Amino acid sequence: MDLSVVIPSFNEEESLPELSNWIVRVMQENNFSFEVIIVDDGSTDESWNVIESINKQNKNFKGIKFQRNYGKSAALNEGFKDAQGDVVITMDADMQDSPDEIPALRDMILINGFDLVSGWKKKRFDNKLTKNLPSKIFNAAARSISKIKLHDFNCGLKAYRKKVVKSIEIYGEMHRNIPVLAKWAGFKKIGEKVVEHRPRKYGVTKFGWDRFINGFLDLVTLTFVGRFSKRPMHFFGLYGTLFFFFGLCCSLYLVIAKIIHSSFALTNRPIFYIALTSMIIGMQLFLTGFIAELVVRNAADRNNYLIEDKIGIN
Repeated sequence: MDLSVVIPSFNEEESLPELSNWIVRVMQENNFSFEVIIVDDGSTDESWNVIESINKQNKNFKGIKFQRNYGKSAALNEGFKDAQGDVVITMDADMQDSPDEIPALRDMILINGFDLVSGWKKKRFDNKLTKNLPSKIFNAAARSISKIKLHDFNCGLKAYRKKVVKSIEIYGEMHRNIPVLAKWAGFKKIGEKVVEHRPRKYGVTKFGWDRFINGFLDLVTLTFVGRFSKRPMHFFGLYGTLFFFFGLCCSLYLVIAKIIHSSFALTNRPIFYIALTSMIIGMQLFLTGFIAELVVRNAADRNNYLIEDKIGIN
């Protein structure tokens, strides 16, 4: 199969029929064999009925219905599990992403050899204060921390080599940091393409300022996990050693000073409490490292979601 298109959807009953017709037209014009997996993320409108109707008209469209709202990361993770295409495209259901971009994105994967291509909405139609400004701040921080030169980490329109989506796990709100996940999984050829950003035609945005704060916190977590998930003692043990050694040196200084000068006031000096605190922190970091090593060796599955129904998926 040439292409899998994975579309997370939450309360987008108005846009889904038009979006599906547009995707079909693009696929037919390019003679692509394809599937479209629409993941209904616990919608409270008639989205699932619309997905069932689309499936009856065209069996290339498949559906996954969550029992409740889990978020975009969960929707993408489940869609990636069932995707069968050589190239996997993700796009939002609100029609702000153009399906006309699909052929060029596919070519960048198959011809140019990229593992992942992220869309860059260079010209945006979102509110400058509530969406554009937080987006720029988040992207600048993401570039600085991850060392991946992308302008728009959070763009929903992306293309992946099939091996990439089968090698990464998306949970929490990690969908904003998929390029970082791919990099830590060993996929280094990550590209970017300027894509059209269309004004929202139906409904209202489901996101606010908090998504960028959460995205930044997830990025910090991901960077730590990517570097030290298999060797947490290397992080906690290093800083534990430094703190404990500093406290030990301070303590030795105090003891030697007391021996040399019997009138030396040992416990009335700030350095005494600094030494004590440093040694305690050092020991705590060591214990944290040991506990983290145990957790790594006994990690439970984080991605179990209640799926109410499926269409066209075995």
